[in-house]
Amino acid sequence: MLTIGAHLSASKGYTAMLKQAVEIGANTFQFFTRNPRGGSAKAIDEKDIDTFLKLMKEENFPVILAHAPYTLNCCSAKPETREFAVNTFADDLKRMEYTPNQLYNFHPGSHVGQGTEIGVELIADALNSVLFEDMTTTVLLETMAGKGSEVGGCFEELRGIIDRVELSDRLGVCLDTCHVNDGGYDIVNDLDRVLDDFDRIVGLGRLKAIHLNDSKNPLGAHKDRHEKIGEGYIGTDAFERIINHPVLKNLPFYLETPNELDGYAREIALLKSLYKD
Repeated sequence: MLTIGAHLSASKGYTAMLKQAVEIGANTFQFFTRNPRGGSAKAIDEKDIDTFLKLMKEENFPVILAHAPYTLNCCSAKPETREFAVNTFADDLKRMEYTPNQLYNFHPGSHVGQGTEIGVELIADALNSVLFEDMTTTVLLETMAGKGSEVGGCFEELRGIIDRVELSDRLGVCLDTCHVNDGGYDIVNDLDRVLDDFDRIVGLGRLKAIHLNDSKNPLGAHKDRHEKIGEGYIGTDAFERIINHPVLKNLPFYLETPNELDGYAREIALLKSLYKD
């Protein structure tokens, strides 16, 4: 069965998101833990959480994916920005334990002129300060497009972070199709080679989720501009190969395409029609 969902608004709570996901034909979803531009998180509604966890079982939702705010930059050149990132990260991971055994994704960050090596070290330092022994959440490093001073634009940088983290068994990777395309990985014409490279450098056992996005830009553009499925440089044929690849087909897929709910519903229906059980 294809596990697929879209990015939904968390403003009305977990149960509302699940019901909305069901309405668009999804069996998982992604959401921001708080305003994507930062700020405090909404108070946890334990009654809503209890209802959500029951419905999650009833509707056969295997997993959901929480996304950290974009302002979380663990390798900023500014100490106060790094402090905000660590505090937000730690708070999010505590809140995640209300919904055990789920996924939490974050953008590694931008080193802002300090250099990649320092960026990698600062991200690892942040992870070492927020991960804890009995956590049930798997934290995912997202593959990035490599624009500007982003860390994570190549698999080696993700490996460098993982190698420096003490509780690295709590870490995985979310592969974003738009980002890796823009980062120079040819998932359209040489998907097997890209996955072989990922396995050699990071390890396929670390791959826990896929952000399924077309790209407005060609291979290696380092731009990061998402497009609707089939309307960009990646194309429908490549997405059919991606969702049916034996290494990938049992992972959860999350749409972050420029769509409203009806657009997500159409994309989910299209991808389901292309999926081979």
